[in-house]
Amino acid sequence: MYFNTSGNSGMATAGMGDVLTGILTGLVAQGYEPDEACVLGAYLHGLAADLAIKESSRESLTASDVIEHLGKAFFHVRNYDVTWF
Repeated sequence: MYFNTSGNSGMATAGMGDVLTGILTGLVAQGYEPDEACVLGAYLHGLAADLAIKESSRESLTASDVIEHLGKAFFHVRNYDVTWF
């Protein structure tokens, strides 16, 4: 069992599931095992959303905002710097 600590209520908006699906399939295409891709992808999805609302708000969060912050989220995970905020 896994518990995801990332994400926020602003993610309850159109397109978020599509973004998550894209992240998961992208990770699998890069060679991650499906279970690893699910854990990492869910965390990255939420972390990117958390990073995005630092520049705007939960109420205005869009799927595009999450995509825009995905690279930064991956950078923080790669560098084990996931508790900085």
